[in-house]
Amino acid sequence: LEVIKQSFATYLSVGTSRSTAKLKTLHGHIATDLENLLGKEFTIRSQGYGNDKEGSNDGRYYPKNVDITILKNGKPVAGYAVKFVMRNYSQNSNNYFENMLGETANIRCANIPYFQIFIIPDTLPYFEDGGTIKKWEKFSHHNSEKYMVLSKDDFESLRHTPVKTLLFVVHLPEIEVEINKKVDYLNYYRKMDTICISKSNNDYGKFSNAVIYNDYEEFAKKLVYYILSL
Repeated sequence: LEVIKQSFATYLSVGTSRSTAKLKTLHGHIATDLENLLGKEFTIRSQGYGNDKEGSNDGRYYPKNVDITILKNGKPVAGYAVKFVMRNYSQNSNNYFENMLGETANIRCANIPYFQIFIIPDTLPYFEDGGTIKKWEKFSHHNSEKYMVLSKDDFESLRHTPVKTLLFVVHLPEIEVEINKKVDYLNYYRKMDTICISKSNNDYGKFSNAVIYNDYEEFAKKLVYYILSL
């Protein structure tokens, strides 16, 4: 949560979700955790860590730079994707999911285990062109249904399914004034001395084994156990 807060603060500073700056904090922290958990036998390639560069994985259909690459003896043995959505989720919801499945299939069909982290606030703005806030969106049960189905997949037989997916839904401090513009949204949080980000209290149901909800430590433990067992 502290690292997500740092990433969100970077987004506020830069002012756009399209910048990779907000991801470097996340990726770098995850890469550091992986090195500590896996040990010096493994090398981690990621932005925000080491040489600050992504690693390349030889996919089944095309090579793919991925957010975090885990190497052993110089050879990629696992890949990792991290997405932190800040805005305009509903229009891209299915695209995010389809891209994730396609990316996973390409890597896993080359016999490289692949993992996914998807982070999203439970309430987020929908900006129109020009920065007007058209509406406030909720990450709803309807949005989580596809992850519920994914959680029941057998990743051993279905190569489009990540070995493990972490769905992490957070709650940002409530906005207690009326705002209508992106700049007002950014400034509202910029003025806060401390941005208290917490795990969402929303109940999306009970996920099966392939998806872990709001438990980064459990996700990291299972990921490391799987890689060490190869």
